[in-house]
Amino acid sequence: PEERSRRVAPAPEAEAGEEPLLRGIFEISKRSCDVVLSARRLRWSPILPESPTGVSSINVQAQEEVIEMKDVFSVKLKRRLFVGQKKGGTLLGITIFKCLKKEENKLTDCAIHLNNLSEDHCHSWFRHLKEILNGFQNRPKSLKVFVNPSSHKREATHVYYEQVAPLFRLADIKTDVTVTEYEGHALSVLKECELQAFDGVVCVGGDGSVSEVAHGLLLKAQIDAGKDTDYIPTPVRAPVPLGVIPAGTTNILAHTLHGIKHAVTATLHIIMGHIQPVDVCTFSTPTKLLRFGFSAMFGFGARTLALAEKHRWMPSNQRKDFAFIKTLADLKPEECELSFLPLQIPQEDSHENDKQKREKIKKKGSKDQWHKIQGHFLNVSIMAIPCLCSMAPRGLAPNTRLNNGSMALIVVQNTSRTEFIKHLKRYASIKNQFNFPFVETYTVQEVKVQPQLKSGLDAKENTYLNAAAAEGNYPWNIDGDLMKEASQIHVRLHPQLINLYGVNTDDLESSQATCNCI
Repeated sequence: PEERSRRVAPAPEAEAGEEPLLRGIFEISKRSCDVVLSARRLRWSPILPESPTGVSSINVQAQEEVIEMKDVFSVKLKRRLFVGQKKGGTLLGITIFKCLKKEENKLTDCAIHLNNLSEDHCHSWFRHLKEILNGFQNRPKSLKVFVNPSSHKREATHVYYEQVAPLFRLADIKTDVTVTEYEGHALSVLKECELQAFDGVVCVGGDGSVSEVAHGLLLKAQIDAGKDTDYIPTPVRAPVPLGVIPAGTTNILAHTLHGIKHAVTATLHIIMGHIQPVDVCTFSTPTKLLRFGFSAMFGFGARTLALAEKHRWMPSNQRKDFAFIKTLADLKPEECELSFLPLQIPQEDSHENDKQKREKIKKKGSKDQWHKIQGHFLNVSIMAIPCLCSMAPRGLAPNTRLNNGSMALIVVQNTSRTEFIKHLKRYASIKNQFNFPFVETYTVQEVKVQPQLKSGLDAKENTYLNAAAAEGNYPWNIDGDLMKEASQIHVRLHPQLINLYGVNTDDLESSQATCNCI
C-alpha cells in the first residue's frame, strides 16, 4: 500500500519548536501529498515511493510548498452539486483561498484545492483552519458599505456587486449597503449610524464620496464623545477603520493607500485587515468646523474644480479638461495672507517611541513663532498625505507621508502662464516639480489662509468665479469637494486620527506556493 511505500521527511514545525496541529494526506494538483498544519503555516510535499537505493530527504524537502496562514482569508468545504441541487452534495475536500501579491502592487485571490473524500477528515481540518482564521483580530466580520452610483462613469454599483461583494461573501463578511441618492446622504446616515455594530466602514466611489464618508465617520466620533462640533481643537479618533474602493476619476486616496487603482486589491486589503493609521486635517473658520479631510487647494486647483462643478452636464473627463484649460486661460493670482506654524523636529532620543516624539513636537509647537507671508499666489496646496494619482505618480506632495505628523504647504507665487505650465507638467514626470524660483514648500503643523477681498474688478469679468470672489466667497478644493468660504480658513493637523484599510504592499509577503488561481 501507498502508506508503507512512501518516505516522509520530519515535520519542519517540530524541528523549529512549532507544534503541528494536524497532519494528513490530501490530493493537491493531482498528486498525493503529505500535508502539515500549524498555527502559522500550511505545508505540503508530494508522497514519493521509496527507491531501492534510497532517496535523499533533501530532494523530497525541495519539493515542499508552504502557505503562510496570515495570507489565507477563507476556507470552504468543496462539494459536487448536481443540476438543480443547492445544498448538500458529495464532499470532495477543502478549498483554501489566499491573498496573492502580483506585479505593480496588485493583490489577487487564489484557490488551493485539498481533495479528500473522507467526511470526518475534511471536517476536522475545516474546523482547525476556521479557528486559525478567526484568531486574526483586525479582520472585519461586519461592514457598513456606501456606494455612490453617480461616481465617474456610474461604474461604482457595477464595481461593488461584480468585484467587491463576491469577495466579501467568500470571506463570510456581513454587509449593510447604502446606495447613496444625493450629496450628503452618506453623511446623514453616518450621523445616525450605530457604529459599534460594525467592524469598519467602506466607501465605493471617487474622491468626493470618500471625503464625505471620512468626514462623516470622524464627525460621528466627535458627536458620540460629546464634543462641540463647531470647535474641535483636539478631536477623538474614528472608532472603526475606513476602507476605500476606487470607482472615481482620480482616486487619490485609494492610489496613495494601495499604490494602484484596483478594486480587488483594495477589497483584499479590507478582508485581510491591513490597517494603516493616517493623519487628518481639520478645516475651520473662526466660528465653525467645516470639514475633516486630507488635502486642500486654494487658487488654481480650487477654481478649476468650481468651474467643473458648474458644467456637471458635461461628461466627467470633458468637463475636467474644459475647466482646466479655461482656468489656465483666465489665470489670475489670489491675493491673500498665509500664516503657518513650521514643524520643529525635536532632537532624536533613541529611547523615545513615536508617540512621545509627537507629544514633544506638540508641546514645542505651542511656543514657536508663526510665520507670515503675504502676496499674490496662483495656487496654495495644504496636504497631509502624498496624494498619488495617475497624473502625479510621485504625488502632489511627495515629501510628506501618510502618518509622519506633518503637512506639506506648497505655495506657487504669481508668475507667467508659460512658467506655471512648466511647473504643472513636472507633476507627470520624474523631475522635481518644486524646482522653480516661484515655488516654495514648507513642512508645517498648522496653516491659516486669509483671502484679501479684491476691489475694482473689471466689469467685463462676469464669470461665475469672479462673481463669487466679488461676494467674498472663495472656492476651496478639499479632497475633491468644492467648498466656498469668505473668511479665514484654519487648517490643523491631527496625527493618526483615523485607520484606513491598506498598507504598503512591499510589506506584504507573497507566498511562493503553487496554486490554481480562480
